[in-house]
Amino acid sequence: MQVSVESREGLERRMTVEIPAEMVNGALEKRLREIARNAKIDGFRPGKVPLSIIRQRYSGQARQEVFGDLVQSTYFQALAKENLQPAGEPSIEPLQMEPAEGLGYVAVFEVMPEVKLQDLSEKVIVRPQVEVTDADLDAMILKLRKQRTTWNEITRKAQEGDQVTIDFKGFIDGEAFDGGSAEGVPLVLGTSSMIPGFEEGLLGVESGENRTLELNFPEEYRAKHLAGKAAKFDVVVKKIAEPILPEVDDEFAKVFGVAEGGVNGLHKEIRSNMERELQEKIRGVLKEQAMDLLLEVNEVTVPKALIGQEAAALQQQTKQNMAQNGQTSSIDLPLNLFEDQAKRRVALGLILGEVIRENKIELDNERVRTRVEQFAQSYEDPQEVIDYYLKDKKQLAAIENVVLEEQVVDWVMEQVKVEDKARNFDDLMNNSHTGTGSDS
Repeated sequence: MQVSVESREGLERRMTVEIPAEMVNGALEKRLREIARNAKIDGFRPGKVPLSIIRQRYSGQARQEVFGDLVQSTYFQALAKENLQPAGEPSIEPLQMEPAEGLGYVAVFEVMPEVKLQDLSEKVIVRPQVEVTDADLDAMILKLRKQRTTWNEITRKAQEGDQVTIDFKGFIDGEAFDGGSAEGVPLVLGTSSMIPGFEEGLLGVESGENRTLELNFPEEYRAKHLAGKAAKFDVVVKKIAEPILPEVDDEFAKVFGVAEGGVNGLHKEIRSNMERELQEKIRGVLKEQAMDLLLEVNEVTVPKALIGQEAAALQQQTKQNMAQNGQTSSIDLPLNLFEDQAKRRVALGLILGEVIRENKIELDNERVRTRVEQFAQSYEDPQEVIDYYLKDKKQLAAIENVVLEEQVVDWVMEQVKVEDKARNFDDLMNNSHTGTGSDS
């Protein structure tokens, strides 16, 4: 078998494989004998057809089948001989050769890129320093109370925070427009759920009052046919209600599953949950910075084949998620929507794999167990969840991947300069900006 390789643009390789005639003839003869065992030809009993007739009738079919078999077996032999690691499936084209010369083909494919890890010692990762304060706890309890708001109808004028129930009809250039009218709509003033000026225009209204609002749709409004246009809304106020927040007492605690310990028990439970969420958030912040740095300093040429595979997987996952949420699967989701994300994920996977290989990072099974236990704490029966994950290899593999990535983050943290920065709980938990690594 003769093999030659031509390097083309980027990671593409063109590998020519020529298989000698004796190898082809041996495989062809074997295939014809296999066909002869089951061939049905008039005038002959099965298995008794002369090989000369089999060769005459089936040589073309046999040669095609032998070509496919030899490509399968020799392709990987040729890759090993040339020390090539392909990325994705090859494109195979047969060579035009005389039967006496054997068979040949050209395989065109991309190879896996070489990843050379670069120095991180001058890079910086910002580590948030945060604690859950009493004020944070109070804010969380207030949030939980607001989630269980009840509404008490009143006769005074509406103010911010009140709920007004309204009918309204919208007009543009004197004509009612689609989607601009509704009846019996409950609207909490100050929530910015309507276009700018709508809620502000209802401050001070009374039950039964009619009010006209002259407003403008924002330039970036989601409905393009309304964006930037002037509109008039005729509003009828049906009723006004003020919010009533539940008292924080033993009954309130029971609503959140705290059967014993009352208010103090509720405080402990909420603080514990906040601290667990905080640690998870900090891990995420550090991981995001670490991954961004690895991508920044390690330039990787990503095989197009792998980008295509990953983009297709992301596309399929998105369609499944949409179906589960009741959204129609007929929405057009072009593959190119996912290519940037796919390229990042593939590049990161290649870099992480090299970090793990070069630094001989091995999965910490104790850490896996700890992560499973931490995850299980948010369930009613933690032990049941722990047992489920430890017995299901597929589910456990997802946790193992998370832990292995965390171990890579730990390695990155050892390489870079770490700057601690004080943050408050609310800012960290609700602000997507995490800080990025940079030159010092």
